[in-house]
Amino acid sequence: MFDSLSDRLSVIIKKIKGQGSLSEANIREALKDVRIALLEADVNFAVVKGFTERVKTKALGKEVLESLTPDQQFIKIVRDELIDILGGSSSGLELGAKPPVPIMLVGLQGSGKTTTTAKLARHLKSKGRNPYLVPADTYRPAAMLQLKKLAGEINVDIFDAGSMGTDFMRSSIFSKSVPNPQDITREAHRIAAIKGYDTLLIDTAGRLHIDNELMDELKDLKAILKPKEILFVADSMTGQDAVNTAKGFDEAVGITGIILTKLDGDTRGGAALSIKAVTGKPIKFVGMGEKIDAIEPFYPDRMASRILGMGDVLTLIEKAQEAVGEKKAKDLEKKIRKDAFTLEDFKEQLGQIKKMGALENILAMIPGFKEMQKKADVMPDEKGLTKVEAIINSMTREERLNHAILNASRRQRIANGSGTSVQEVNKLIKQYTQTRELMKKFTKGGFPKIGGRGLLPF
Repeated sequence: MFDSLSDRLSVIIKKIKGQGSLSEANIREALKDVRIALLEADVNFAVVKGFTERVKTKALGKEVLESLTPDQQFIKIVRDELIDILGGSSSGLELGAKPPVPIMLVGLQGSGKTTTTAKLARHLKSKGRNPYLVPADTYRPAAMLQLKKLAGEINVDIFDAGSMGTDFMRSSIFSKSVPNPQDITREAHRIAAIKGYDTLLIDTAGRLHIDNELMDELKDLKAILKPKEILFVADSMTGQDAVNTAKGFDEAVGITGIILTKLDGDTRGGAALSIKAVTGKPIKFVGMGEKIDAIEPFYPDRMASRILGMGDVLTLIEKAQEAVGEKKAKDLEKKIRKDAFTLEDFKEQLGQIKKMGALENILAMIPGFKEMQKKADVMPDEKGLTKVEAIINSMTREERLNHAILNASRRQRIANGSGTSVQEVNKLIKQYTQTRELMKKFTKGGFPKIGGRGLLPF
């Protein structure tokens, strides 16, 4: 996620830090590099122009130039402006109305709309809501079947369009007879009110491109449901095409927010950095993988920190709490703070880490991880977790609690017992000790500060 842009900005920041003081000349040079980096990340040209002009105006201010830490002031300005173009503050769903609250998900085919509908249902269920799924894409039969399958996986109820009487049926090129989307949503809303569901999630039809027939149908559904939210689902990998399509949907139907899918695979980030500025609509959620739990509320400040390589500790803690429970997460946090994280703890956490999502994405939330990753293999890949478990299982409890006693003979015994080599055992110990050092530095406030205040929550 944002790898290319993060790498470019990291180089620019290092160059600024190396100059010691700021001047109009080096600010202009840095902003020239920032402009190129953003354009290469497929950020909208007008957004880039406005961004660099605002940074330039603030960076050339007297207060910044006379600051004791001008480089950090410059980084703060860049971070603040990134937060601004990403939306400023987080924007949650409007769920305060009388239930059931209708939420329409709209978008083009292939954007991940059906899967996102189920992901959002699971997320809302985890927050205590009682969602009801509505398959209103009657043009793609597979979409209705897919949503039904996903509903079973997350144990959320779904409206059965097949149960509607013959009065609702119409002819279709795909099937002899199917109910139309308008009747499906109307009947689903009625049933949801009777059965006590508080949220109605409607998976609408998509197209390969915007057309009048699609927009007319969506306008009909909007008139029937009077939804509190119309969320545009966009594939972030399509960059400015996603931005332009979002603008088209907004002009035709009136969207209230955006869900960006496949953000974990978007190394450039142009859509995320452009879409709020162009449409005026906030990003409310982001898809971070294919798994049904791979959806996150969008926080502009956290995303800006990720882009600048500063990590995202708050999201990391939230994921840990969801995966392992609040008590265990707090216990782990205490051990990290006290520099008491042992191989025994690591073994216990391996299973929980797998539940938190892709390992690379999780580790990227640790401040400084990307920089350390360039220098050395800090952690094994996901396939290597099984091998790691075997190595740790071959250690005695004493060895897990105190890795310092692992001499050559002990490492040979562990390698024999785990079916690995001494080199692989050595690699694990090296990775583990590097991670401990990173945690130690992290908990002692060794990461960059802005304006005398730490970037991290502790």
